[in-house]
Amino acid sequence: MKVLLIKDVKTLGKIGEIKEVKDGYGQNFLVNKGLAKIATPAVVEKWKSEQEEIAKNLKEEITRLEKEKIVFEKALIKIEKPIAPVGIKGSVGNADIAKAIKEQLNIELDKKHIVLKKAFKSTGLHEVDAKLGHAIHATIKIEIVGV
Repeated sequence: MKVLLIKDVKTLGKIGEIKEVKDGYGQNFLVNKGLAKIATPAVVEKWKSEQEEIAKNLKEEITRLEKEKIVFEKALIKIEKPIAPVGIKGSVGNADIAKAIKEQLNIELDKKHIVLKKAFKSTGLHEVDAKLGHAIHATIKIEIVGV
């Protein structure tokens, strides 16, 4: 019996491979556990078209992230905070930066993707690293202004 592996099987092979296995092993273990499908021409063709669609979507997402990276690196995000005798009142953290990016650039960026060693507590120009996904990073310039 020929099966198309839809998950990696340690002793058999990797995802997407078509393997010849004994009927009982293929039907009772691989297919039953959701590790493989019986490799009919229709199943193989459907799997190939799904993989092409996934690759196309991935390429589109990477293109979108590259464009966002360019926007982030050109932009200067201004955040206003009340001034204190030394620095600013409170601090500026990832949530504040994510909110400012949403307001000023209209791009949704999760606060967890903004890398800060510690929150900013002074006015001036600062730089932060943003993880956009798929190993794409952008350096965002933040200007904290006292009011």
